[in-house]
Amino acid sequence: MKEREKDKKTREKSKTKSNIGKDTNYDNYSKYSKLGLKVGFEIHQQLDTHKLFCDCPSKIRKDKPDIIVKRKLHAVAGELGNVDIAALHEMQKQKTFVYEAYNDTTCLVELDEEPPHEINQEALHTALQVTMLLNAKPFKAIRVMRKTVIDGSNPSGFQRTMLIARNGWLRVNGKKIKIDTICLEEEAARKISKDEKTTTYRLDRLGIPLIEIATEPLDVMPREAKQVALKIGSLLRSCKIKHGIGTIRQDVNVSIKGGVRTEIKGVQEPSLITKVIINEADRQEQAIKKGIKLKSSVRKAMPDGTTSFLRPMPGKSRMYPETDLPIITLSQSMLKQIEQTLPTTIEQKMKQLQQYINEGVAKQMLQYFDIFMKLVKKHKYSGMLIANMIKTSKHVKENINGIDEIITAYESDKLTKAAVMACLQKFEKSFEKNHNININSIINGYKKLTAKELEKQINKEIKKSIDYIKSKGLKIKPDAITGMIVGKFKMKADTKDIVKTTKGLLSKEM
Repeated sequence: MKEREKDKKTREKSKTKSNIGKDTNYDNYSKYSKLGLKVGFEIHQQLDTHKLFCDCPSKIRKDKPDIIVKRKLHAVAGELGNVDIAALHEMQKQKTFVYEAYNDTTCLVELDEEPPHEINQEALHTALQVTMLLNAKPFKAIRVMRKTVIDGSNPSGFQRTMLIARNGWLRVNGKKIKIDTICLEEEAARKISKDEKTTTYRLDRLGIPLIEIATEPLDVMPREAKQVALKIGSLLRSCKIKHGIGTIRQDVNVSIKGGVRTEIKGVQEPSLITKVIINEADRQEQAIKKGIKLKSSVRKAMPDGTTSFLRPMPGKSRMYPETDLPIITLSQSMLKQIEQTLPTTIEQKMKQLQQYINEGVAKQMLQYFDIFMKLVKKHKYSGMLIANMIKTSKHVKENINGIDEIITAYESDKLTKAAVMACLQKFEKSFEKNHNININSIINGYKKLTAKELEKQINKEIKKSIDYIKSKGLKIKPDAITGMIVGKFKMKADTKDIVKTTKGLLSKEM
C-alpha cells in the first residue's frame, strides 16, 4: 500500500510537469542524452496456428462456456531455490481464480490436468523464421522452461517459455538495433472480470503460440523508439501471425541515469509509445530531484501516457525447467531449409510492388501481394488497372481467374478501359448468385464494336437526334450531340474513335 500511495503522489507531480502537449519536440537530443535515456522493448506477437502444446484451435469465443473451475495459486521456488518477489507479491493478495473453458476448443492441457503434448512444429518453424529475419543465432538445443506466474493468467501457476535465439539485429533509419533474445511461449488466459477477491479468466486464449522479441537497452530518442517498434511489427507481418486488436502488444522498458529500469505493460497502440517513454523519463527525473528512492518495478500504461504501479520487478528466481517435455534439438538441415524458404518481408514486397504502382497504392496491395504479383507478371503494362480491379473486387481470391480473363480481353483490344470495371462488377454480382458463371459470356456482352459497326450505330443515333432536335425547332449543337454519343458508346469503343467517327458523320449532316 505504501508503494502505491508514494507512486500515486510521484505520478501526479510528474503528470503536471509532463512535456506532453507543451513540448512538441519529442526528440530533444540534448535533453535525453543528458538524462542518459535507455529504452528497450519486449514485443509479443501471437502466431496464426493451433495452440503451442496441444491441438486445440486458437479460437477466441464469445458464447457461454461449458466448464467452470475455481482455484487458488501459490508461489514456488525457482531453479535457484528462491521464491520470486513478484510471484510472492501476487500470492499475498489471496485471490480466488475462476476459469471458463469449452468442451470442443479447450482441453485438459489448459486446465493443467494433463501433461503438455509435443510442441507445435508450425509455431516453432515460424519462430525460427523470425529469428533468421532478425539476423539472430538460434540455439541447437532448446529447453522448455516454466516461468512462475501466479496472477491467475495460467491455471498451472506458470507459463511455458523457451529461449530460441540471441544476438540479433536490424536497422532502423541507418541505426543498428540490437536484439537480445527471441523466445517462443504460451499466451496467457483472457481476463473476463475481476473484483477484490475473485478474477475470472477464459481459457480460449491460453496456449496460443506467442513469440517474444526483446531488444537490448537502446540509445534512442522517444520518437525513434516508436519507429523501432513499428519496424519489428512490419517484419513480423511477413510471417504467419494473427492480425487484429490484442494480437500484438509491446512492453516498454525505460531508464535514465541514476534511475531504475521500469517495465511498462499494456502499451497497445504505437501512438502511445512516445508519450509513455517521455512521461516515465520525467517521472524518474522528478523523483531523483526530490531525493525519492526509486525501486525497479512493473507499471501499467494508462490511456493518457502516464503509468501506474503494478508489482515489483520479477527476477531470475521464477524460472525452472519443464520436466514434462524433452529438449528440442534443431538439425542443420532443418535450419538450412528454413533459411532457404524465408518469407518476403514487407520492405521487400514494397520494393517489388513499386516497380508497377506508386507507393500509396502499393501499401494497399500488400495484403494481396501474391495475387497482384501473379497478375502483373503476366500483364506487365497494367499495374494500376490490376490494382484498381483488386480493390474493387469483393471476392478477389475466388475470382482471380475471372480478373485475369478480363485483363487479357482488354490487352487484346476486345474491351475498352471503361468496360473493364463494368465487366468486373457484373461478374462479381453474377458470382454471388452462381459460382459457376462463365466469364466469357460477360466479356462478350461488353465486346468492342468494329469500326464498321461503330459507324453504323453512331450514324443511326445521329439521325435520330437530329430529327428530334428539328421537330422541336431547336438549334443543332454538334458538341452536345458528340457528348451524348460518347456517353452512350464508351463501353463499346475507345473515346477517341467515338469522337472522330461522330464528328465525321456530323459534318456530312450539317
